[in-house]
Order: sequence, then C-alpha cells, then structure tokens
Amino acid sequence: MATGLYGKAYRKIQDIKGPLIFLEPVKDVRYGERVTITDSQDHSKGGQVLDVGERAIVIQVFEGSDGLDKKATAVFFTGDVVKLGLSEDMLGRVFDGSGKPADGLGDVYPEAELPINGSPLNPVARRQPFEWIQTGISAIDIMNTLVKGQKLPIFTGAGLPANRVAVQIARQVIRQSGEELIVVFAGMGITSREYSYFYREFQESGALANSVLFLNLADDPTIERILTPRLALTTAEYFAFTKGRDVLVIMTDMLNYANALREISSAREEIPGRRGYPGYLYTDLATNYERAGIVKGQRGSITQLPIVTMPNDDITHPVIDLTGYITEGQIILARELDRKGYYPPINPLPSLSRLMNLGIGSDKTREDHKQLSDQLYALYAQGKDLEKLTAIIGSEGLGAAEKQIIDFTTRFESEYINQGDQPRSLEESLALGWDLLSGVARGELRRVEDKYVDKYMTKRAARAAGD
Repeated sequence: MATGLYGKAYRKIQDIKGPLIFLEPVKDVRYGERVTITDSQDHSKGGQVLDVGERAIVIQVFEGSDGLDKKATAVFFTGDVVKLGLSEDMLGRVFDGSGKPADGLGDVYPEAELPINGSPLNPVARRQPFEWIQTGISAIDIMNTLVKGQKLPIFTGAGLPANRVAVQIARQVIRQSGEELIVVFAGMGITSREYSYFYREFQESGALANSVLFLNLADDPTIERILTPRLALTTAEYFAFTKGRDVLVIMTDMLNYANALREISSAREEIPGRRGYPGYLYTDLATNYERAGIVKGQRGSITQLPIVTMPNDDITHPVIDLTGYITEGQIILARELDRKGYYPPINPLPSLSRLMNLGIGSDKTREDHKQLSDQLYALYAQGKDLEKLTAIIGSEGLGAAEKQIIDFTTRFESEYINQGDQPRSLEESLALGWDLLSGVARGELRRVEDKYVDKYMTKRAARAAGD
C-alpha cells in the first residue's frame, strides 16, 4: 500500500479476469463504492466494488481491464458511490455506455449528481397510475394501452423490426404529447449500423431535442452494458422527480444486458442458474424495472418500454420469463404478421397491458374504448380459430356469419394492425375499429352495448347504403 494522487493505493491484486479485479480484503470498503484504477503509465480508469468477501474484494472496471497487470495496477477507494452528473442540458445529447458525451458537443456541466443505482422507492409512496400515453399505434393505444408509470416490455424475435417500432414510438409520443414528454433511450450491445440508425432517426425527426440517448456498442467493454440502463434510469429519475417531467424510458436490448451479466458472473466463477445465467438474474432485472412509477405528492412519472429479444422465438427463455413476472404486461411482435409484410407486426392476442383499465378510464378517452377493444379482441381470436378450421374443411363448410368473421380478421390485420409509419389519433383508431365491426352480423357483437352500435355503426350502415 502507498499514498498517491488519489489517496491510499492498494496493490495486492490476486487476479484480473475480463472486466474484474480481485483484490485482497480491505477494511471499511462498501458494496457499490466508486474506485479509481491506475496502470503502470498512471492512466486512470473508473470502477466500482461489486462484492466484498472474506477472501477477496471484487471490482468491476468500467473501461475494461485491457492494459492492466497484477504487479503495476493500483486501486484507490473513494469512499463514495458511483454517481452521474445531471443537467437539463442533457436534452438533445448523445452519450456512450459509460455516460461520456459521444456527439462531439463537449461536456455537460452538472446541476446535480445522483447515484446510478438509484434510491429504493417505498411501495407505499407509489401513486396508482391513471393517465395513458398515446403512442399513435392502434394495436397499443386501443388494444394494450400504455399508462404513465407502467413498465410494459416489447418481446421481439431476431430479424423483426423492433428498432423501427422503438424509434416510431419515441417519435410519436413526443409529438402526441406536444413535446411535453421526454424520452430517455438506452441502447445496449448495438451494432454500428444500429447506432447510426438510432442517431439519424432521432435527429431527422426532431425527436432528439426532447430526448437523451445512451448508446453502447457491441465492441465496447462488457461492463458498460451493465451501466447503460442504470445511467438512463438515473437520468429519467432526475427529469421526473427533480424537474417534474413525464419520462418514457426505452431500453433495447435487455437480452444483451442479461448476457453481459452472465459473462461477468462466469468471470466471478459463480454457480450458474438456468441456461448459465446467474441465480440473482431476477433480482438484478428487478432493480432496473422497478425504477418506474409515480410518487405521491410529486410531479413527474417514469414509464418503461424495455425491448427484449426472444432467442429462437422462445417465450419461456429465462430473461423473457423473468421480465414477464416483474413487469405489467407485454407487447409481442409476431413473425407471422411480419412475413405478410404488415407493420408494426404487433399481435394483440398474446399481448397484454395489465394497467390498461386504469388508463382508459380517464376523461381523455372515449367511453366506448374498453368495449370496442374487447370486441375486436374476441372477434380476432375467433377469426384465427376459424382460419385453422378453414384450412382443414375449406370455406364451403362455413356459415355466413363465420365467413364475415373471416373477412373481419383479414381486414383487421391488413388495415388495423398494418398501419405503417403514420400515427393515428385515438379518434381515428376508434373510428376504424367501429368500421371493421360494421361488417359483422349484430348477433356476433356480444361485448358492446346496443347504444354504441346505434351510435357508431347504424350511421355507417346508412352512409354505406346511400353510397
């Protein structure tokens, strides 16, 4: 041990594996404590304490351990946790996975500093959500409404347009909110092409002015994929609970985050759990997902849309499975719809928003919203079953009402789900839904009241007869 520029230097390093340093035990060191690591050339790197054990202290190096060796490396403990400098000037800026500016516009001078691991939110302090966020996508707004303070993941598969959907949602929620809502976007383990795509789309659409981007490339140090969502959520907490703004956090791809967690766990030689992931995967994911919500007596909210890729379209994969347990529903992108050329390929049947009923009861939505959604869902489910039956017995074996439901299913996919890149207002989505129902016999509409049929569908039938 010696004293240097950063205080006491500890050099009794047992091993260096990947982004981890194993140091002999030191007194009064805390979990999560920020450290500075220097090499033989006095080049410094940041890090934090990952584990404090009887045999060793495990330190994760933010920039990776390249250039470090056991003899010349020195570790300095700061006595403080890792924090992120925050300011309103972060709006319109792009940062890398360690929180450093990546847009060439210089440093951000912080107004405040907050721990990147956040502060635990007492469940008693949470306020029940009741307002919805308009995404401009009918399959979400009508069928699986996103509510402020909710965490609603998007489950996707390899090759499906999840990035395009994410950017479209970010662009449209800013526009639909009158630029009152802020988007914090976190990309983890993305390719250079994806990096350019996100940067370009946010910039060209004008959404960047109301956004903060944290983009971690696939060839960046593994540890940065662990930091990226925490930096994004800390930024969201600053804007939500300090500045009183509504914030939507989009995180893609949480599978890359979990894989980075598995890689670090392997370097620590921990006993693996399901498919090699650490046994604490559920707890670790929850520390990120549970940072969404609304606090009683405070302005602002944090809503999360994490995007998770399903390997081989396997919805039982551990990361998907645990994400479903922690969050409040899921939006599922369907390969079958994508093959038909429909965009966005959101399948309403396995999708679910558990907080939907809280949001659509507000005065900003029409009273027929819930009943229309239920009826569209019921008919689409019935139509998909009839399509399977038709493949066996042929259309000749179907009755007139069943053929109408088949026609409804075809139109629902090609016109309602397949809306393209153009946003729809709530009124447009509702009107199109009633228009689709007008082609089905009244006896099949068991989930809507007669007053709504008379109000919306009778007028349409009269206009159609006049044409």
